[in-house]
Amino acid sequence: ARRREILGEDHPDTLRTAGNLASTLRSMGDYPAARSLEEGVLARRREILGEDHPDTLRTAGNLASTLWSMGDYPAARGLIEDVLARSLEILGQDHPDTLTVAANLAGVLGSMGDYPAARGLIEDVLARSLEILGEDHPDTLRAAENLAVTLRLMGDYPAARGLNEEVLARRLEILGQDHPDTVAIRRALANYPPDDL
Repeated sequence: ARRREILGEDHPDTLRTAGNLASTLRSMGDYPAARSLEEGVLARRREILGEDHPDTLRTAGNLASTLWSMGDYPAARGLIEDVLARSLEILGQDHPDTLTVAANLAGVLGSMGDYPAARGLIEDVLARSLEILGEDHPDTLRAAENLAVTLRLMGDYPAARGLNEEVLARRLEILGQDHPDTVAIRRALANYPPDDL
């Protein structure tokens, strides 16, 4: 409110603050409020910075995440596919932002039940993350975890379990046993049915 009053609606700091508030609202589960803010920020960034500016792409990706969280998979998919195409063209296939967008598209595809497409995309993200970021980077571990989820949904329990075990080993080494990410992967492993062991 103060930035709007002092700096104006279109100032980069005002837009950044609105985007941060939208992210907080999304984390709290207030998706309609997050969506409304993100749509406003995206419209202003498109007008001021253009469709292809990294800040515009990031905002569009955030809006796609909110739509995904709301269960509006077709809208999320359309938006994230556009962001991915622009990111590939502007940033290149190996840029961390491009990898994040591709991972999010894989998640949307998985939510829509298109597991083969989701698997292909997240396998590519994992391979590139390993090469660019290394095996211990949080984004690489997240990609491995996401691939494990997809493999499990496809019924490939041994491969999914193996990936989760690798992620657990690295997180134990890097983060320790009490870190929330370590606890989460332990929980995922504990949820495998006994006959899948």
